[in-house]
Amino acid sequence: MKLQWFAALAVVCLPLLSQGAGADLQNEVMTLTSDRSTLARAYDLPWSQTRSERFERLYREWQQRLAQTDFEALNQPGRIDYLLLRNELNSELATQAVQQERLKEMEELLSFRSGIQELEQARWQMGPMDPRMAATKVTEVAERVKKLKERVEKGRKSQGEKKSDKTNETTTATAPEEAKGSKDKPGEAPLKVSPALARRTAGAINDVRGSLEAWYSFYDGYQPDFSWWLKKPYEEAIKALESCAKYLREEVAELKGKDEDPLLGEVLGREALLRNLETEMIAYTPEELIAIGEKEFAWCEAEMKKAASEMGFEDWKQALAKVKSDFVPPGQQDELVARCAREAIEFVKTRDLATIPPLCEEVWRLKMISAEGQKTLPYAAYGGQSVMVAYAKDEMKHADKLMAMRGNNRHFTRIVTAHELIPGHHLQHFAAERNRDYRGVFSTPFFVEGWALYWEIRLWDLNYARTPEERIGMLFWRMHRCARIIVSLKFHLGQMQPGEMVEFLVERVGHEKLGATSEVRRFISGGYSPLYQCGYMIGGLQLNALRKEVIGAGKMSEKQFNDAVLTYGPVPIELIRAGLLNLPLARDTKAAWRFYNLQP
Repeated sequence: MKLQWFAALAVVCLPLLSQGAGADLQNEVMTLTSDRSTLARAYDLPWSQTRSERFERLYREWQQRLAQTDFEALNQPGRIDYLLLRNELNSELATQAVQQERLKEMEELLSFRSGIQELEQARWQMGPMDPRMAATKVTEVAERVKKLKERVEKGRKSQGEKKSDKTNETTTATAPEEAKGSKDKPGEAPLKVSPALARRTAGAINDVRGSLEAWYSFYDGYQPDFSWWLKKPYEEAIKALESCAKYLREEVAELKGKDEDPLLGEVLGREALLRNLETEMIAYTPEELIAIGEKEFAWCEAEMKKAASEMGFEDWKQALAKVKSDFVPPGQQDELVARCAREAIEFVKTRDLATIPPLCEEVWRLKMISAEGQKTLPYAAYGGQSVMVAYAKDEMKHADKLMAMRGNNRHFTRIVTAHELIPGHHLQHFAAERNRDYRGVFSTPFFVEGWALYWEIRLWDLNYARTPEERIGMLFWRMHRCARIIVSLKFHLGQMQPGEMVEFLVERVGHEKLGATSEVRRFISGGYSPLYQCGYMIGGLQLNALRKEVIGAGKMSEKQFNDAVLTYGPVPIELIRAGLLNLPLARDTKAAWRFYNLQP
């Protein structure tokens, strides 16, 4: 299979020979990846100063090592690797700084963790362990956690347990504050904790609890007098930690696993966004990216009106409602997705747009998303060679079932399937495993999601939509990706609250309330990079601009371009451009490519 892939790319690789036969940095990238994984296992102590300092030292050492590299001796792929390593190290150090700031905000609430971490670090040294002394420390953990919980409850009562609007929850985490003028003794004063900080701290407490569990399981049943001393203190400490985490999550943050849970996230801020954009090699400010999103959104609205007119509607939202009502009956969504997948594959093959290896076409599968999973994944997604199918489930409320069916109608599903499978993520993932797979550590949403969005743009231009209904289906998702730029960046700039984000998706894009809420919950939950949502459309626009530049210069055919892009791995698209066009690179190269014209 690998030979077939490279045979198909032989003509593509010929222009790349001019990049030189010098050294590359594949081994260095792999070594850093291994070093990081090794330290993560050896210093498995979440929220500890020891772990943080050790990782910071690793990255500083690698920066020195990289600075000693003879950049001029590297070939073009090696120079790309150099810049990737440089950006990765800068990004990791910035992440360490953010983690330290967040730990500082939680310091009072996690003050008990030192006892647990001392026990675990002593175990790493493999010296003798005193069960009686350990029992005292573990007992102190339980007592301190109980007192902390009491102090937080005092803080809530001192604020009159004021309730926040659940859809416009304050998202900026603030450090706990000792109540001014309190008559309580030091260490007993009320603690005022924001919902966002409570959510984050609940997760941190669970992480620290894991360290205690690992320490206890090492000795339990092995050292004869260990359990005699530790059994009860350990049980009490675990119970106190679980209770405190649950209290912070459910009572303070009000996150109880319900549909009506508040939408909580943490605003990053403009300076941090700029640092992230530098790492991703995007030569635009957050404000400029928002302007791009708004300009593309306006184009989508104009096209929506044209398609709606063809359907006999004056208002495109009425046409959208008609499109959304065209869904398959229960039990047939998997068949619809499979049919759409085959249509997309045939479309690409017939027009010879990209190489689709037979094995790639053979191994994709379908999985159904659970009702719980659809709270954050309300639409189809890709994972593990499978497209994960979202659709109404029997345990959903009646209204939620209808929203899930409307949100996954025939016309939305047709383009989503191409996005997730072939020529989108499945083809991309297949190629990434077979070409420069060591670069997977540098994964960027501007390429990962941008590749799939690029194909939505190309399929639109190639008249993949056969009817106005199908055009509206494609436009809905394109508008959604424009909206993602706007709402996610405005959120991190502190210009938009979660409730306003949901309202924008419902009123401006036409989302169902369930889908919009699920989308926003995922945007701000912290599981994605702050630029992830903007990566779809911006990355797609980058690749489309690069396609025009390369093909327009007569350097490649469209198929050759698409195949070649996939050989670079998930890296910033400006670096793919440098590789394809053999542009000069220096060790201090930064983003400079202005791929989008913001002028009216």
